[in-house]
Amino acid sequence: MIAHLVSRRLRPRDLYALDAVLALAVGGLLCPYAALESPLHGGVREPLWVSVLVGMALGLPLAVRRRWPITVAAVISAVATVALITGVIPNFAAAAPALAIGLSFYTVAVSATTRRSMLAAGCCLALVSVALVLTAGDLWSRTGAVAYALVMVAPAWLIGWLVRERRALAARQSDHLVRQAATEERLRVARELHDVVAHTLSLIVVKAAVANHVAEADPREAGAALRVIEETGRGALTDVRRVLGVLREGAPYGPTPGLDELPVLAEQAAIGGVDVRLDVRREEPVGAVPESVGLAVYRIVQEAVTNVVKHAAPAACRATVTVLPTEVRVEVTDDGRRPVSTNGHGHGLIGMRERVALHGGELRAGPGSTGGFTVTARLPYRVAA
Repeated sequence: MIAHLVSRRLRPRDLYALDAVLALAVGGLLCPYAALESPLHGGVREPLWVSVLVGMALGLPLAVRRRWPITVAAVISAVATVALITGVIPNFAAAAPALAIGLSFYTVAVSATTRRSMLAAGCCLALVSVALVLTAGDLWSRTGAVAYALVMVAPAWLIGWLVRERRALAARQSDHLVRQAATEERLRVARELHDVVAHTLSLIVVKAAVANHVAEADPREAGAALRVIEETGRGALTDVRRVLGVLREGAPYGPTPGLDELPVLAEQAAIGGVDVRLDVRREEPVGAVPESVGLAVYRIVQEAVTNVVKHAAPAACRATVTVLPTEVRVEVTDDGRRPVSTNGHGHGLIGMRERVALHGGELRAGPGSTGGFTVTARLPYRVAA
């Protein structure tokens, strides 16, 4: 039970309850100091109820220090000043109110801005310093009294200011992490949508052109092309729903394509007029490839094949995927029948580079030695124990 109370974050009412206990403790601690006989003015001794009243006036305001930090600091400083000047708290017991003043200064530094907290702390400290100077004897004693006040209460303000700055830094870092996570999720969804839509629309455009070309001469072939368009569109809708579904709160991540779905990808490319010779090699011993790496490999091959469909079809290409114990290597090269012109700044290539960079790998895309366009990638990974 105690461990649970310590581990969980305290609620505001819990904090106010702790402040109330702290206020009573500090007030009770200061009462005996206020009851000490003062050597000033012939050792005048005030009634006991006055001493108790002063002690509680110094401690009880701490109960609301979180709600009105500057007001509490001003009240405690004023009471301490009056108590020191009137002799209710002797000069030699000036360390007693320093506890209450220090706690109030700490709260001011934590709660208020730096400028406001410095101004409030400076004014309150000036009041107490005036009281110490008036109750001190010679100049040396007065200087020592002011220095003593600074040493007693200034560190409390400094600690509070450091705590405030640390909390502000932690809040900024937390906001940065939230924004970074949102940006990464947005980029991930954008990559997925681009790969799904670009690949599917490329196939649909190719088959629609075929259907339009043979609609009158060969209605049967046109119908077959339309059926392919329908099947491809249904598959694309399923993929888009899966990608968009993860954006909804509480929606689970659906299964993602990986190395096992590469043969289906090759069959889809054949619809667009590209003969994909797929070669997946696995060297022993090879553990299970992480799902994120498998998805990245699938999307890289998909984008490379889609570029062949858009820019070089009808053509043939070779897709080689080599699974090693610590990395996966991908190479996609077309036969070079039709030159592929690309400036390397399309969204597809950007998406491939981002996927490879997320896994700390390398990507190269450009004209191959045989005249075709070649995409090579290396994606390192770790096998889970």
